[in-house]
Amino acid sequence: MKNMDWANLSFGYVPTDYNVRCFYRDGKWGEIEVCSDEYIKMHMAATCLHYGQEAFEGLKAYRCPDGKVRVFRMDENAARLQSTCRGILMPEVSTELFEEMVTKVVRLNQDYIPTYESGATLYIRPLLLGMSAQVGVHPASEYMFMIFVTPVGPYFKGGFATNPYVIIREYDRSAPLGTGIYKVGGNYAASLRANKMAHDLGYACEFYLDAKEKKYIDECGAANFFGIKDNTYVTPKSTSILPSITNKSLMQLAEDMGMKVERRQIPEEELSTFEEAGACGTAAVISPISKIDDLENHKSYVISKDGNPGPISTKLYNKLRNIQYGIEPDVHGWTKVVID
Repeated sequence: MKNMDWANLSFGYVPTDYNVRCFYRDGKWGEIEVCSDEYIKMHMAATCLHYGQEAFEGLKAYRCPDGKVRVFRMDENAARLQSTCRGILMPEVSTELFEEMVTKVVRLNQDYIPTYESGATLYIRPLLLGMSAQVGVHPASEYMFMIFVTPVGPYFKGGFATNPYVIIREYDRSAPLGTGIYKVGGNYAASLRANKMAHDLGYACEFYLDAKEKKYIDECGAANFFGIKDNTYVTPKSTSILPSITNKSLMQLAEDMGMKVERRQIPEEELSTFEEAGACGTAAVISPISKIDDLENHKSYVISKDGNPGPISTKLYNKLRNIQYGIEPDVHGWTKVVID
């Protein structure tokens, strides 16, 4: 294992030894290649550079107390990537190829998997790029699928602690019938300006309402929203937000705990009724929300009255983390041991 200050890692980028790559040419995927180069050689007219024909995923490997290394729900990441491929006309990466490449790259870089005690993890970034040269707007004929890894600390510096959010109406992250349901870079580029506005105002992240009517809750930055009230887990139903694997898992755990789960439109005014709320995703797992300010309408929806994460959010967070780390039984078969 590398000698690093694991406990103080940022959510940034640390070079590792290897990445894995696979090329799609002549209508089929080739063999997996191991590469030590951090750079990609591509044509200046590649479709990923000009027309945004690229997709990515994000998942993590966990060094567990029992000494094993587990990856969480990578079959779901493969399925989501396949959905994105269908959405922007790229060849699908099979679940088998996806899982084989994830397993291989984690094993190759196992010296960079942080210790369990540090709270840090090995972030896994699959990336699919349209590579062939053309200036016409149509799908590429050649593609590269690659996966690299990097050790990361908590997404928010305070870890599992409440954070303030602010509603930004001036910008939309994605359109109702656009690419919001796919994990493509353009959606994140569209969020950069609103995210900077939120940070400049002293908030952890921006908060989006639906692009069509500006009436309903959509997303917390690039993370899914959930609210809790009356023993019910409520999360938005929308055609413009990315289906979060973390959110899907939390919904199942909430049901396991005897809670009711609702996926539906959530009017902005309903924010005042939630006992707890959070943003959820791979990076932060759960980021509890302290308050959501609507500066335009001079409103503040205070979720956490004492500034601390709520009891149900805390229970869900601990339950999910314990499954990821192999501490609690994985009754749903979500984790896969990649290193014994």
